[in-house]
Amino acid sequence: MLYSAQDTMMRLLAPSNFMVSSLRKSMAHPFSPARYLPGSRLMRAQLELIERQTANYPKPKWDLQGAQGQPVKIVSVFDKPYCDLIEFVPSQPNDGPAILLVAPLSGHWATLLRDTVQTLMVDHRVFITEWKNVRDVPLKQGTFHLDDYVDYLLDFMRVIEGDVNVVAVCQPSVPVLMTAAVQAMRGEAKEAKTITLMGGPIDTRLSPTEVNDYASNKDLEWFQANVIKTVPWSYAGAGQRVYPGFIQLSGFMAMNLDSHLSKHFKFFEDLITGDGESAEKHRQFYDEYLAVMDLPADYYLETLKAVFIDHDLPKGNMHWRGQRLDFSAVKKPALMTVEGEFDDITGFGQTEAAHQVLSSIDPAKRLHWLQEGVGHFGIFNGRRFRQIIAPKIAEFIAKNR
Repeated sequence: MLYSAQDTMMRLLAPSNFMVSSLRKSMAHPFSPARYLPGSRLMRAQLELIERQTANYPKPKWDLQGAQGQPVKIVSVFDKPYCDLIEFVPSQPNDGPAILLVAPLSGHWATLLRDTVQTLMVDHRVFITEWKNVRDVPLKQGTFHLDDYVDYLLDFMRVIEGDVNVVAVCQPSVPVLMTAAVQAMRGEAKEAKTITLMGGPIDTRLSPTEVNDYASNKDLEWFQANVIKTVPWSYAGAGQRVYPGFIQLSGFMAMNLDSHLSKHFKFFEDLITGDGESAEKHRQFYDEYLAVMDLPADYYLETLKAVFIDHDLPKGNMHWRGQRLDFSAVKKPALMTVEGEFDDITGFGQTEAAHQVLSSIDPAKRLHWLQEGVGHFGIFNGRRFRQIIAPKIAEFIAKNR
């Protein structure tokens, strides 16, 4: 009922949103007399706030540029029911090492890693997992589990030519380690050359955050009863059981409500004072942040149980397709972990714990980097990522080629 009610409300708000948007744009037009009336800027600022609060935010575009400002071609490499493997090909492609950038399946689109891709593709061939909104995946395609996540990564690594350097941002750190164990136990020739984990919840018992507490302080039955919903008939994925994106977003917003409110007050002031540059930065951030997607219920619940409730990975009790994974079998890849000093989603030491999990890797092929002055998003986005973290990753990959 909650999903249907949310969907109905957004559809009912659509005409009002259109009228408010049209009025604001007409008032802002240079040839409109209303633009020059006293109080016009205040009125337009109020209208834009209403417009943005009632908007339905679609999947953002990649909008990437090559070294000389040329557009970047997006090529579909492998299309699967719940995810596409895509490659970013600049007009002047480089022949650098291949990176499989594993985007989080955690409610936001893969475009959240736009800055990550833009930076890494200067020196690398970059592929990314572009997850699909489950509400658009027909039920006949079957369900999606944590085991399927590992299967997808195994398939994606096989189709990328040459050595593959895996970079996982946040949540996929767990299935990436599972994939490494599966490859090592099978003796597959195509193992990752390097594995870089950025802000990943490997051992959530360490420095637990509010996110960790939310997940671990309730049993699985609570989540099944309160946050798992069914996609309504109006979508291609009708009947799919999901953890809706709007519930995930409301949780993230509630965690830092004061910060979000202050940013919106600042945005309102920027609109009134005419600070267009600051206002546009606000729009760009929230156009991305408020665009959310639904998660497969089975995958979500299994991840909750294994990672946040039972802590199967650091305890050595992780399974794939009924088989217990032996992480000590992983010896070939080099391992780099990255954490942020002020990360309030993945606590201090949670990602570094991967070095204990993959205990058989040569110490000479290990690196842990704690980035000062950044939170969770600063690990893979922003100035310090571009100037410090990305060069560290590139250096690590080059050293272990």
